[in-house]
Amino acid sequence: MGQRALIFGISLFAIGSAMAADPATINWTKIPAVKVPLFYPGQSSYEWLLTDAHSKTDKVKSGETCVSCHDKADADKLKPKSMGDKIVAGGPLEPMPVKGKNGYVDLNVQAAYDDKNAYLRYQWKTQQNHPGTEHQYLRFDGKEWKVYGYPQLDKVVQDGAQPGIYEDRMSIMIDDGKVPGFANQGCWLTCHEGQRDMPKLATKEEVAANPLLSAIKKGDVRKYLPATRHNPSDWATGKSVEEIAKLKADGAFVDLIQWRAHRSHAVGMADDGYVLEWRLADAGKDMFGGNADKATRQPKFMWDEKKVGYKSITVDQLRKGDHFLIREQNAVPFDPNAGWKEGDMIADYIVSREDAKGSAADNNAIASWKDGMWTVVMIRPLGLANDDDKALKPGGVYNVGFAVHDDNITTRGHFVSFSKTLGIGAKKGKVDINAVKLP
Repeated sequence: MGQRALIFGISLFAIGSAMAADPATINWTKIPAVKVPLFYPGQSSYEWLLTDAHSKTDKVKSGETCVSCHDKADADKLKPKSMGDKIVAGGPLEPMPVKGKNGYVDLNVQAAYDDKNAYLRYQWKTQQNHPGTEHQYLRFDGKEWKVYGYPQLDKVVQDGAQPGIYEDRMSIMIDDGKVPGFANQGCWLTCHEGQRDMPKLATKEEVAANPLLSAIKKGDVRKYLPATRHNPSDWATGKSVEEIAKLKADGAFVDLIQWRAHRSHAVGMADDGYVLEWRLADAGKDMFGGNADKATRQPKFMWDEKKVGYKSITVDQLRKGDHFLIREQNAVPFDPNAGWKEGDMIADYIVSREDAKGSAADNNAIASWKDGMWTVVMIRPLGLANDDDKALKPGGVYNVGFAVHDDNITTRGHFVSFSKTLGIGAKKGKVDINAVKLP
């Protein structure tokens, strides 16, 4: 049995008992599909929306939604495809264009629910002719194990010093109406100057001297909501930990569910997090973790050669099958005396369904890639009561934003949607996507 068959056979069996319906057997032809346009945003941050460089600044300040100008635009230049194609080619919003990168993706979204779960099905065409299941590696250079492979926007890839290796991802942000501005600006509410790959990147020294980031023990600036800063447009003006705890208790955060083609797909899951003062993981333990020992920098685990036929791979094996390192399935403790040669590579992340715990382990997912198309079904339990989750309930309506990471890229290199509405069998009012009750 090949590694791919081994992994998915076990993964689907493992998650089956957690579901009320089997998403693999749902008749999706009976569920309405909604085409959601996603485009490349470059460095169009929350701050940029409020500057004169954005031609609709006055409308943003007056509280109008992004879709009021763009989704329903008469002028072609304001439509998502035209904007994405223009931004990705380079200019004020993209100082480091990636050669050949597309600027637009159509995302097909379907939604269903039963008494236990919501099922969100996504389909999109990838730019590459292979599934983006590879992630970075640890490579032996003859003396040490070093990270090999970086996202395409990183300078080491742009300069040719490292190859572009990064997993595909599918994300959804969820707001239940408690985050001011999310219904209007959606994901842009979380994207700011000072973050990775954004203008005015915060230095290590600035981060280390910042009271909030020091208090929460973070080493850089990530997504955050304006309400967590005294000046919404300045990452450095963080409120106190006590003030932010009050915001969280009031539900003033957005849920962030990410399906990752390497770090969660391997075990049939999607990770669970949220955005408040930073991009945070839910309580408990994720299904993935670093495979490099902090002290020795050697891998913690290697592949079990008896099960998969190899203990490491080399660069010529990249994108020839999936190379997941799953603790309970195909991994054994690393042996430093196993005769390692220069060029040997081991996955930099160890994945485990058994180790995933707590609120961080709420979400399941199944996915397949065929003829250039990803099909991903996220399974989200209804009525979650954790203090870091948005509880989806029958009849509820939620503001959502979608994102796809494709083509070995991360951060601003993704494709994003404007804010949409998702109903779970909503009876009143019009929603963009309404989940259908399963029989």
